[in-house]
Amino acid sequence: MISRALGLAVLCAGVTSASAQSLPAEPVTFADGRVVVGGEISATMAPEDRGFFNYSDYEHSTLREFRAGASLMVRATDRISVLGEIRSENLESPAAYALYARIRPLPRYRLDVQIGRIPPTFGSFSRQVYGKDNPLIGYPLAYQYLTSLRADALPANVDELLRMRGRGWLSTYSIGNTTAARGVPLTSSLTWDTGVQVTSGWRAIDVTASVTNGTPSHPLVADDNNGKQVAMRVTGRLSPAFVLGTSFARGSFVGRGALAAAGLADTGDYTQQAVGVDASYQAGHLVVRGEAIGTAWHLPLTGSASILDLQAGALSVETKYSFLPGAYAAARVERLTFNRVIGSRRTTTWDAPVDRVEVGGGYYLQRNLIARASLQFNHRDGGRVTASRLAAAQLLFWF
Repeated sequence: MISRALGLAVLCAGVTSASAQSLPAEPVTFADGRVVVGGEISATMAPEDRGFFNYSDYEHSTLREFRAGASLMVRATDRISVLGEIRSENLESPAAYALYARIRPLPRYRLDVQIGRIPPTFGSFSRQVYGKDNPLIGYPLAYQYLTSLRADALPANVDELLRMRGRGWLSTYSIGNTTAARGVPLTSSLTWDTGVQVTSGWRAIDVTASVTNGTPSHPLVADDNNGKQVAMRVTGRLSPAFVLGTSFARGSFVGRGALAAAGLADTGDYTQQAVGVDASYQAGHLVVRGEAIGTAWHLPLTGSASILDLQAGALSVETKYSFLPGAYAAARVERLTFNRVIGSRRTTTWDAPVDRVEVGGGYYLQRNLIARASLQFNHRDGGRVTASRLAAAQLLFWF
């Protein structure tokens, strides 16, 4: 199916140069600019990822998918707009990705209030998730790689947790939902949370704060416990070329079904807390970005009054350099680590550390049509497949 979709995209690219005027180059507007429609189509092909290094929380490989999305903005008044987006992956039924109202109560000031299924507050890459903003085909580990943790199921002890080490694409625990299912990433860039978000700023400083249902790794439409998440992000443009940002989030992680199966009350103690620091530098043809994320999940241990403190950290550095008109090269180097826990037979990290290097580049066939290729190297200290080398190709069109 992916090969057929990519073949169709290649055919479309072939005729684009001859009929470029028939494809929209900008979002389409109606009603004197009060209605704006945009879209994005991408087709990506790569060998099968037998180690599930690129498996996402949509349960697809990000290197083997056909994705189509449409966005809509309706400006009801000068102060109120409604925004939404639907997406389909691998020709499946379209699903709502975003739907929220944007309110600007004081048009003369930098103040936005967004209510509904809103963009993420936490992190830097979550604001660059659209294909045209990502210089490579793969996603950073912190935003895509699945750990073995689940919000709807709990390990009975440390030994059961360690048995799932490196198995985030299909983990199983004995408490709560016992069906095998995917785990969660450190922070999700592919699913948006639901709640209220406020953004303001002063000169070169922007501040965003939100209250939502889920957590960075487990965004929700409807809440599955009695807690909420509080998140904040602050960015500062220190110079025209240099931007520094920091993020924080804390929310209740474990679902009420898992807590009930463990015989525990929802006290608000079983949380995920995350902090992040990011920076970007852009000068001429060069762009450099770096991001560090640390997060901790606090899970109950059944039969014990103690709380299992599971920590993870991610570091990512990427660069992009445009060396010819319409062409660029890019690279990303990453490391994902976990803290050690003590089981009855061994002491080791609760999940398997991962290293990734991805190199590639792209060529703009026209301003909003790009062909890209990349080569990705993965290594993991655990799991059924410990190493993977994957070449990928992609066509991406947007308007």
